[in-house]
Amino acid sequence: MHSYKIFSDSACDLPSAYTTQYDIGIVPYSVSFGDEKYYKEILELKPADFYQKIVSQHIFPKTSLPSIQDYIDAFEPVLKSGKDIICVCLTEKFSGSYQSALNAKNILSENYTDRTIEIIDSRQATGGQGLLLYEMAQMQLACYPLQKVVIEAKKLRDTAKINFTVESLDYLQKGGRIGKAGALAGTILNIKPIIEMTQGELHPAGKVRGFKKAVKTIIDMTEKEIGTEAEKYRLCIISAQKMENAMELKKALQQNTKYDILEIPFQVGVTIGAHAGPTALGICYIKKYTQL
Repeated sequence: MHSYKIFSDSACDLPSAYTTQYDIGIVPYSVSFGDEKYYKEILELKPADFYQKIVSQHIFPKTSLPSIQDYIDAFEPVLKSGKDIICVCLTEKFSGSYQSALNAKNILSENYTDRTIEIIDSRQATGGQGLLLYEMAQMQLACYPLQKVVIEAKKLRDTAKINFTVESLDYLQKGGRIGKAGALAGTILNIKPIIEMTQGELHPAGKVRGFKKAVKTIIDMTEKEIGTEAEKYRLCIISAQKMENAMELKKALQQNTKYDILEIPFQVGVTIGAHAGPTALGICYIKKYTQL
């Protein structure tokens, strides 16, 4: 019986098999499709249904972060049971989820003075955030105390990186990541962006012609960055609508080096998919925690 429970907002995209196995609590974002009704990610709207809707109706959805009350509702039963809490949130540079969780902590701490609540900015999103949670769960299984997990997590988050691409630039343009001219040029010339995420920020890493070349490029980037230290890293593959693409990417990545890739690919969920679109495909990696 662990003395603390790990939580995350739903931007982590950690597959349900892992959240169930490691008893990780998920506090969902919400999404709307141009009307006033918001649907809670996972609980009320699955990724497959989300992508089918935005593709078939060509909708650009809006997301809403978990409220302070959402975090209170998730945390309080755990605190009442006598456990402490660690919660990991989407990078603060993308969302106010971290601040929302922090506000919930401050409110709850007034009534639960003997409990510890730690809120961590993952400085990541989707698979990068999910991998950080996975490492934290391994530390918990190894009986690391809460404060040790927090210290190690804050070290590991800066080793995490995502290299990804998209077939269509429409959603990145709509979300303000690229201009209309760039999106139009990409459509006409079949230009695909190579994008990297590190320490909470997205950066353009190049552009190539054609999706197959883009996939090869992110594989080459990953192999170059990890280099000869592959055994020190854990990887996962992320994909939005087409999960078969994730399996193909995994096979291609494993051809040259024996990487430790999580068996289950991460489906990019509603929160990140609303901004990256249905064609996002990428590789995420993080350094493994060092056993005591």
